[in-house]
Amino acid sequence: MPTYRVAEAATLLGVSDDTLRRWIDAGRVRATEHAGRVAVEGADLARLAESLADHPDRAERRASSVSARNRLTGIVTKVTRDTVMAQVEMICGPYRLVSLMSSEAAADLGLEPGVTAIASVKSTNVVVERP
Repeated sequence: MPTYRVAEAATLLGVSDDTLRRWIDAGRVRATEHAGRVAVEGADLARLAESLADHPDRAERRASSVSARNRLTGIVTKVTRDTVMAQVEMICGPYRLVSLMSSEAAADLGLEPGVTAIASVKSTNVVVERP
């Protein structure tokens, strides 16, 4: 499972490093120390991202209009697979995105809660790729 330094995790959540540190201190998200640096496990970060997705404060920070072409880096929060298709849910800053793709593509990308991915958005299609 991936781990994220505080700065990386804060960027994925669309908050400041200080905000994430306060949440760690308050016990809102668990952090560990890796090689002398504070880090957050990917699965813990995904759970926090999900809890923030529908928070009213986040909606106010969303852009009023967004270009038709965007590449949004975020964290995978949920992957639901059947034999043919996979539904991948991500939090990219203040945005919650859902993409449908083949189960094979999701497996090839190694998509699971807690991993970083990039959502490429064009019109109604969302393409997810790993950085």
